[in-house]
Amino acid sequence: MRRILLPLLLYLPFSSQAQQFDGVMRPASAGYSEAWLPTVAKSSHAANLIELRNGDILCFWFSGSAEGSSDVAIVVSRLNRGSETWTAPLVIDHEPGYSYQNPVPFETPSGELWLLHTAQPQTVGQADAKVLLVKSKDHGHTWSKPAVLFAKSGAFDRNPILIRPDGAWLLPMYYTPTSAITTGAESHYSVVELSRNEGKTWTECRVPESNGLVQPSLVKQGNGYVAFFRSRFADHIYRATSPDGCTWTAPKPTPLANNNASIQALTLQDGHIAIVFDDAHVEPITGKPATGPRVPLDVAISSDGGLTWSNERVIEAGRRATEDPVAYAAHVKQSSEYDEYSYPSILQAKDGMLYAAFTWRRETIKVVRFAPEWVEELQRK
Repeated sequence: MRRILLPLLLYLPFSSQAQQFDGVMRPASAGYSEAWLPTVAKSSHAANLIELRNGDILCFWFSGSAEGSSDVAIVVSRLNRGSETWTAPLVIDHEPGYSYQNPVPFETPSGELWLLHTAQPQTVGQADAKVLLVKSKDHGHTWSKPAVLFAKSGAFDRNPILIRPDGAWLLPMYYTPTSAITTGAESHYSVVELSRNEGKTWTECRVPESNGLVQPSLVKQGNGYVAFFRSRFADHIYRATSPDGCTWTAPKPTPLANNNASIQALTLQDGHIAIVFDDAHVEPITGKPATGPRVPLDVAISSDGGLTWSNERVIEAGRRATEDPVAYAAHVKQSSEYDEYSYPSILQAKDGMLYAAFTWRRETIKVVRFAPEWVEELQRK
C-alpha cells in the first residue's frame, strides 16, 4: 500500500457553533470545561485520547468528506502540557482508494508511540478491512510509513491496549464478516489479541458467545480483567470477565443501555470504573441487529467492577433536549446525523482530571474536562 499524506483543506463548518471550533478549553460550569477542536474536513468521527509521559494529551480521529470515502484520513490534535488550547489537526496517514478509521494510540514501555487504525477499500464496507500500524519516535510529531498489523478480512480495532503485570500486551479487537452494522451483524464477534514479545507476534483469544457484540473495552480490576461490549442489537452494554485477559466468560448484559454505538471504559485512580456511552436503545428491544439514537451521551461510574452503576451524569444532552421541537424536527429532515454525539473516549490525566472526547454532530470532535466528583454532584436519574 502506497502512503500519500495530503494536506486536507481547512473546512469552515456551517454550524452556529463554528466560531467555537478553535480548540480552546473554556469553563462551562463549575468544575467543567469544554472545547470544540479545529477541523480539517467536513466530517469528523471516532476520537481516541492518550496522555504521553511528557504530559502532552493527544486526540486522534478520522476526518474527510464522509465515512467510507477515499479522502478519509487519520488526524491528530495536541494539548501541550500546561496549555489550554488544542493545536490545529495534522494529517498522520491517508491513502487514496482507502477509507481510514478508528485510530487507537498506545505508548510502549520504551516510549515509542504506536497508532493502530483500520483501512478498508472506499465505499466497500467493513468486511474487507484490515488493521495498519504507524509509529512515532518523537511523541507524535513525525510518523513512519504504515505496515499491516492484522490482515485478516474484517479486522477492526477501537479501544486501547492494556499491559499485564507480566509485560504481555492485550489488544481488544473485533471482526466484521459482513459490511454493515445491522444486516448480518449477528456474525460479528470479539477477540483479544495477546502479545508476549511487545507486538512482534500475536495470539488470538476469542471471546465466547460474543456474536453481535463488538468493540470490547478492557479494564483492569483486582487480579483480573473486565471487558465491556457494544451490542449490534441496540439493547444493553455487555460485560465479561477474565483472569488473564485471554480466557473470557460469555458476555452478559449490564443495566446500561446501548444503541449499537461505541463505548469506552477506564479504571480510575481510585479503582472504580468510569464508562462513557450513549444512554439509548431501540424500543421495543427486538433481538435482531438494530440501531438507536446517538444521544444523550453520558458518563457513569461503578464501584463494583461494572455490575452496578450508582453515579451517572449527562455530558451532551443534544438539541432534542434544548431546542424548539418543531425547529429540531425540521432540521433533522435535512441531516440524519445532526444530533449525534458518539464514539467517546475517556482519559484520566496524571492530575486526576477526566477528559472525554467524542463526535459532535459529525462536524468536529468535542473535548470536555471534569473531576470525577462532578459525576456525583448531580444524579440524572
